[in-house]
Amino acid sequence: MVAIAIAGGTGNIGQTIAEVLKENPEHKVIVLSRKAPEVQDEAAPVIVVNYDDVDELTRVLENDNIHTVISTIPVMGPESGGPEINLVRAADKSGPTKRFISSDWSIPFPKMGEPSPQHAARAATIAELRETGLEWTTVHNGYLTDYFGVPHIKSHMRLIAINVDMANKAASLPGTGDDVVSFTYSFDVAKFVELAIGLPRWEEELFCYGDHCTFNEVVRMAEQATASKFSVAYDSKEKLKQGHITELPSHPLAYSYFPKPVLQSVFATFGLYVIQGLFKMPEERSLNRLFPDVKTKKVSEVINAWKGK
Repeated sequence: MVAIAIAGGTGNIGQTIAEVLKENPEHKVIVLSRKAPEVQDEAAPVIVVNYDDVDELTRVLENDNIHTVISTIPVMGPESGGPEINLVRAADKSGPTKRFISSDWSIPFPKMGEPSPQHAARAATIAELRETGLEWTTVHNGYLTDYFGVPHIKSHMRLIAINVDMANKAASLPGTGDDVVSFTYSFDVAKFVELAIGLPRWEEELFCYGDHCTFNEVVRMAEQATASKFSVAYDSKEKLKQGHITELPSHPLAYSYFPKPVLQSVFATFGLYVIQGLFKMPEERSLNRLFPDVKTKKVSEVINAWKGK
C-alpha cells in the first residue's frame, strides 16, 4: 500500500485526484488543507495544516507514513509558491517520504522570454526539489477540457471561460485559431496520475493528453452541439503581447475576485503560449504511450454535453 498526501485536495484538480485515488485499495489517501471540512471523508480524511510551519508539516507526513506527496496548491506567484516550497522541505525531512509531484497541471515552462510570475514561482519549487533527496516530477496536461463542458459534465474545477464561453456562445481565440492544443479532462488527468504512481522511476516531466485539436475546431464543435452561431473574435499576437484579450460575456462576473487587468494579462499570456505551441503535449514522451489502454474523453464528447441544453 502506498500512503499518499494530496496538498490542496479539497477542490479543483486536487479533489479530482483524491476522488480517483481513494477508490484504489492499494492506496491510503490523506488530504492536506488549511481549513477543516464540514464533513470528513473517511476514505480521504482532511488533515488541517499550517503551511508556514515546516516542522508541523513534517510531523503530519511522518505520522501518516506518507510515501508520496502530490501538490495541487494553486501556485500563481512568489507569495502563493511559499507554501509549496515549505511542503518540499517538510517532505525532504520526513523519513518515510520518498516522492513528490509538484503543482503544475498545465504546460512546461517557456524557454524564451521573461517568465510569468506563475512560472517563476513554479521554477522556484523545482529548484528547491533539486536540492533534496526526493524523487520528483511534474505533470503537464495542457488545457483542461472541463472548460467546455461545465456545468453539464462532472467536474470539481472552478473555472472562468478563457477562450470559449459556451453559455454565452462567444469566443476570443489567440492568433488565427489554428494552433494545435492538447486538451485533457480533469478525471483523465487523475487516472494518469494514479498510473504514474506505480511507475518504478519518474522522469522530471510527465506528459498526458486527452485529445489534440485547434480552437477553430472547438468552436465548430460548439456550434454544432448548441445549434447556434458563436460570436468569434481573433486576438493578434501584438494585442496579446500588450496584455489584452477580447472580453467574453462571462468575464465581468470574475472581476470582483480576479480584477480585469490581471485577468486580461493572465489570459493574454495563455494565448501567447498557445501561439508558441506550448499547449501541445508531446506524444512520444507521454503517459498515453506508456498506458495505451487508457480511454480518454475527447473534446467532442465533452462539448456534446451541451446538446439540447
